Formats: sequence, C-alpha cells, structure tokens
Amino acid sequence: MNYNSDSDAAVDANAGLNLVTGAFGYTGRYIARRLLDMGQPVRTLTGRAIAGNAGGDPFGGRVEAFPFNFDRPEALVESLREVDTLYNTYWVRFSSGPVTFDRAVENSRTLIRAAESAGVRRLVHISITNPSAESPLPYFRGKGLVEQAIRESGLSYAIIRPALIFGRGDVLLNNIAWLLRRFPVFAVAGSGQYLVQPVDVADLAEMAIAAGPGQDNTIADAVGPETYTFDELVRLVAATVGRQARIIHVAPSMALLLSRLLGLLVRDVVLTREEIDGLSANLLTSAGPPQCPTRLSHWLAENGSDLGAAYASELGRHYRERN
Repeated sequence: MNYNSDSDAAVDANAGLNLVTGAFGYTGRYIARRLLDMGQPVRTLTGRAIAGNAGGDPFGGRVEAFPFNFDRPEALVESLREVDTLYNTYWVRFSSGPVTFDRAVENSRTLIRAAESAGVRRLVHISITNPSAESPLPYFRGKGLVEQAIRESGLSYAIIRPALIFGRGDVLLNNIAWLLRRFPVFAVAGSGQYLVQPVDVADLAEMAIAAGPGQDNTIADAVGPETYTFDELVRLVAATVGRQARIIHVAPSMALLLSRLLGLLVRDVVLTREEIDGLSANLLTSAGPPQCPTRLSHWLAENGSDLGAAYASELGRHYRERN
C-alpha cells in the first residue's frame, strides 16, 4: 500500500465529509490540515472544551468540532451523520486516573458502532505496529482489540500501523533532545540495541488520506526507510542538537525510577514500564518494506536545530485537557 501524488485526485473524486478524531491533537492535526489544504470539508470529535476555545483552534474555525460523547451514543451517532470517511486517531498513551486502556477500548468500540449506525462509508484507523489482542502489554493488547472490533464491524476499513512517529510537535524525540541539551548523561534502559523504524507524521497523514477513497479492507504498516538501534537514535538526536551524548546503560527498573524522578520535576509521565518493554521487544519495527519515504536523518538535518528547546508535556497536552 504505497501512497503517491495521485492522492489529491483520488480524494477530490470523493467530495464527502471527512471526520478526523483528535484534529486538535498531533497525528489528527496533520491529517486534518492536509485534507483542508486539498479543499476537503473536515469535522472533528474532540475532548477539549469547544465553547470559547477559539484560541486553541489551529484551523481558524474551518473544522467543525463536536465532543466525543462516548457516554451519549445517540449524540455521537448524530455527530457522525453525513460523514463519508472517518479518520480515527483516538487512543491513550498510558493509563492515568479514569483514562485507562480498558476505557479507551470500550470508547473505540462505541465509536465504531456509532459510525455503523450513522452510515459512515469508510474507516481509516491509526493503530500501531505489532498489535495483538493476546499481548501481555496493555497498549498493544488494546490496539489489537480495537482492530478486532473494526474487522468484525460492517464498515469498509483501512488499518494503518505506524511505528515511532516523528515530526513537528512530537513528544518522544523532542524530549530526548530536551534531556540531551540539559544533562551530561543519558540513561538507556537495557542494552539499547533494540530497534525502531521512525515514520514521518506528514508521511503517515498522506498514507491515511490515500486510503480514504478505497473500498477494500486493508492493513498496512507505516514505517520509514531507516532502522536504528535505540542507542543510534539517541546519538543521532544528540548530534543534531550539538551535544556529545554520554550514554549509560541501566537496568529497566533503574531507568523507570529515574524517569519517575524526572517526572516529578516536569510534572509529567516521562516513560512507562510498558514502553520500555515494547521497545525491548522490537515492537516498533516492521517485517515488511518501508511504505513512507522521509528519512529521519534528513528531517533532523532540516528541522532539528530547535528540537528540545522546550519540554513537551504528555499530561499537559492529552490528559489535563483531552484532544
């Protein structure tokens, strides 16, 4: 499943309404902006306060916003009326208070049922590489359960599975750079030899949009052309921001403890044990060929000079005010 420059024409041929969940967030923002640039109408479902939040709207009022309304399925169905293609980016990075993986799975099932009831033609779902409903890791298990619900639905679907996503506004690479700018030592959990295949968020958006007009049910990984060990990734980011990284390898339990201490300083969840386990198991890689063209090394050379200039808070962006 390769996207190409014909995606503009393909989407133009279908002038139906697009709904992008989380269009004020990260991945959803890139999908929504690209659709708007192509002249397509866009609606969103959001967890942010809608009334009086014009200052937080990156689209200047061009995106019609509705609340998620997971607890009011009939209202959720109404917000999906007349939608042709639903681009779903809804998920949570970790459990925090009432926001849990189990709740995210149930919310996703509610959304899928609402899309069926509203007559949505096509669902393009952003998942993760190597999901499994039997995974011992709640993140990957939850993603697998949501994919299962999509496959069992009556919707036409395209499931896209990105690995580590990078681009303007990302959290992980930005905060690696932030740490490298401020501390003389960077602690890596375990050997650091586990692999990642970074994918550009703009490439991911293009791939998602190219899948929108289709009818066939498809599942495809979204990875870039470069594969790094985690050590190599850290050294590349360090070189980009002009720092010589002194990498030390610590036990996963020590890495988690250090991240929790840092979290107290920045009032955020910096790293979770599940993320360490997922990385160590090489779950952010693909066995297939790369589908997305942008190289992380090239992107960093062109865009990385201010990477890590400010800390990016996951709790601040996605939990204290849901997007």
